Amino acid sequence: MVVKINLREKLALFTDHWSPKILADLNDSHVKVVKVRGEFVWHNHAEEDELFLILHGRLTMELRDGSLTLEPGEFVVIPRGVDHRPIAEEEVHLLLIEPKGIKHTGGVEDPRIVTEWQRL
Repeated sequence: MVVKINLREKLALFTDHWSPKILADLNDSHVKVVKVRGEFVWHNHAEEDELFLILHGRLTMELRDGSLTLEPGEFVVIPRGVDHRPIAEEEVHLLLIEPKGIKHTGGVEDPRIVTEWQRL
């Protein structure tokens, strides 16, 4: 079945931060939305690439050799194995495309680890 998904409507359904929600399946990946604020943990994904698309706000993506500032309408692909840490001084809304089964902390222990993904 083909369905239309409204990102604004889906983002209005939750207020928590750093807890991605699944919107759709795309081959072997999930399309997710998430709200973030503050600093996440330094981590990497040994086997997976990730796409971060900024929908609202400004995100700083720290890398070991510098950082990128992303504005609405911009995205970055973090290649597998690259250490990164997202930082949002104010609330940022993101669309993520990630392989199914990814550990969003890259296996780093953190109280914000999501083990059961909510589907909206």
